[in-house]
Formats: sequence, structure tokens, C-alpha cells
Amino acid sequence: MKKIILSLLITTSIALSAQIGGSTQIGNSKWTFGGNAGISGGFGSNSGFGISVAPRVGYKISENVEAGISAGFNFLNTDYYSSTLFGIGPFANYYFGRNFYLSGQFQEYIINQKDKTTGQRHGFDEAALYLGGGYMTRVGNNAYMQLGAMYNVLWKENNSIFSSGFAPQIGVVFGL
Repeated sequence: MKKIILSLLITTSIALSAQIGGSTQIGNSKWTFGGNAGISGGFGSNSGFGISVAPRVGYKISENVEAGISAGFNFLNTDYYSSTLFGIGPFANYYFGRNFYLSGQFQEYIINQKDKTTGQRHGFDEAALYLGGGYMTRVGNNAYMQLGAMYNVLWKENNSIFSSGFAPQIGVVFGL
């Protein structure tokens, strides 16, 4: 049950977090830098606090193709447990029609949890391969709002820290 609650909190905090950044291209360089960050909180019988940071660096192979590496760190602390999650892996994006994109991202996660009621610690890892895409619209000079969804094709219901393979995405990208 705690695994399901943790998964819901992590997924919700990632999906509903305030996202900062995105991707920015410097001058005429083909390199892009960016990421997102978020905080989350909860009230009630299992109140807690969470923070996430996910930097990324990419390279524009062509006008429509970008590839790079991304990392992510999530910390969650509730009344009953605490958890850290670190993930790293490559990503690729294909942009078409200037308003749509397809995306693929592999992440290898390292997870550490502590049950505060028993003092037990658990450490494990999990691989994820997210495939998806979405819609983007211009909101400024070189800024685009992205709305999309990804699905972890490696997700297994009874063998994952995440409560679902579905991952909604909302963000801003600069420099595309």
C-alpha cells in the first residue's frame, strides 16, 4: 500500500509541479540546455513535501531532430516515509508541422526509501522507456508551450514504484 501511495505522490508531484525552464538554444549554437523543477505538498493524514529537479542538455542534429541526455532528482518526505529517486538517460525529439512533436526517453532510476514507522530502508532500481508526443504552440519569440503525454512501455503493474505507466507533460521550451 505504501508503494502505491508513494507512486501516486511522485506521479502527482511530477505532473502537477510548477515547471521552470524547458530548453534554450544559445545564439546559433546547435546545443540546447534546460530542464524543469517543481515542488509539491500535501495535507491530511499523510502530509508531506516533495521537490524535483530535472536538467537536460540536447543537440539539434537537424532542424527537426534533437537528441541529448536528461537527469532527474526527486525527494519526497511524508509523515510515514521518505524517498529519493535519481534518474538519468538519453532522449530524442522529432518536431513536425511546427506544432507537433514525437518524443522518446530512456531513464534508469535509482530509488531509496525509508519507512519511518519501522526504520527499514529499501533500495532498488527501475528502467523506464517513455514514448509519446504532443502539441506545442508559440507563446513568445522563441518560446513554445508544450502539452503532451508519454507512456512507459516497460511499466509493469505489480513490479514498479510508479502507479501507472502514463506520464502527462506540460512545459515551456525555449529556442526551438
